[in-house]
Amino acid sequence: MEAEALFAAMRPVVDGIQATFGRKCEVVLHDYRRVEHSVIAVAGDVTGRRVGSAMSQIGLSMLRQGDDAKDDLNYVTRLPDGRVIKSSTILLRTSDGHVVGAVCINLDVTEMRVAGRLLIEMAGDLDPLESPSTTFGTDIESVVDGVLAEVEDALGHPLTRLTVAERTEVFRQLDQRGLFQLRRAVPMVAERLGMSRQSVYNYITRLKEESAGS
Repeated sequence: MEAEALFAAMRPVVDGIQATFGRKCEVVLHDYRRVEHSVIAVAGDVTGRRVGSAMSQIGLSMLRQGDDAKDDLNYVTRLPDGRVIKSSTILLRTSDGHVVGAVCINLDVTEMRVAGRLLIEMAGDLDPLESPSTTFGTDIESVVDGVLAEVEDALGHPLTRLTVAERTEVFRQLDQRGLFQLRRAVPMVAERLGMSRQSVYNYITRLKEESAGS
């Protein structure tokens, strides 16, 4: 009941924040108890989220940290279409400190960055750093594919050509990103990696045993 009251109180806040920042702003309310359809309210349209959409890789990582998770403020990511998004994820907790959801503010700063870059170029300096890419999917499949693509890019070659050592590390990375909290992730990962579901479960079990023993 406390969680429901918290979400009810946040709904007008979501609309208020979005109205304050305007059309380049999107505010998303997540209920972390609904892992695969966590979005329960949206104001604005930056990432294409809708009520019933899945959480992003960032949300999965927060969820995996449980009640030890902390707010993530003013981080910058890049969407697959190249737009640059400045975001903040503010966790929602019950009175006993249990994390039940989050308010995510996404601000499209692409045009501001372009203008800023022109000024930097005229000043004779360039920042070579690129923002990390993330996927704000409307369904679980796009989120899973986004996480797998991120891990594959870091690895430098297709996930279907893994050595035994690489496969262990890949599963560790997927687990750290919270992917296996999604019930439907196992068959998707098995298909993308060319493995049986049982093999995927074996790796997950091994990771849990390692975590319990550490």
